[in-house]
Amino acid sequence: MLENCILLSLFAKENLARMSEEQLNRYDRLINEPSNDWDIYYWATEAKPPPAEFDTDVMAMLREFAKNRNREQRLRQPDLEYLFEPPR
Repeated sequence: MLENCILLSLFAKENLARMSEEQLNRYDRLINEPSNDWDIYYWATEAKPPPAEFDTDVMAMLREFAKNRNREQRLRQPDLEYLFEPPR
């Protein structure tokens, strides 16, 4: 689903480098276990509450990111070059 691709890839670019191993594991579980991409989108945008097993600090980070308080233009996924840059 395009909405999740944009949301999750931009979230990953901004956050993965500074997440703990436990948070990375929770993020991996979040993006791989739910069978319906719409569920992740609804949870991230707070349209629906996540089930307890996904209501974690990583979900809180994703929800905050989805609010886009700085009104950034988020129309496409980031280029993957950031994977080869040192963390900020």
